[in-house]
Amino acid sequence: MPIIKSAKKAARQSVKRRENNQQIKKTIRAALKEFHNKPTADNMKKVQSEYDKAVKKGLIKKNTASRRKAKLAIFAKAAGVKNTAAAKKAAAPKATAEKKAPAKKATATKATAAKKPAAAKKPAAKKAPAKKAEK
Repeated sequence: MPIIKSAKKAARQSVKRRENNQQIKKTIRAALKEFHNKPTADNMKKVQSEYDKAVKKGLIKKNTASRRKAKLAIFAKAAGVKNTAAAKKAAAPKATAEKKAPAKKATATKATAAKKPAAAKKPAAKKAPAKKAEK
């Protein structure tokens, strides 16, 4: 049992963090189990969302979540699940990209006009003449 006040507090914090982490892991496992039992696009979306939340909270690493989501996609493809949400998201950025393109040009011209004139550059240092290779 800790004696120092800060050690007592650290022990309390670690208990709370452990409980929170276990709860997040439990929700991931439940969503994953639901997806394996009934593979649908909605269930897949829930599992991917849970992995993203775990990454955001620092419970699992980004690449670990990415690897697991890729494995989910392989399972979904084998089960014949079509991800309709991904298709909608893929189509939406193309339409918005066309709208944003003129805006970027306008901001680029403003940025170049707002720049300060470049300071005078120092002359380049003279280089020593290169030695000829002896034969």
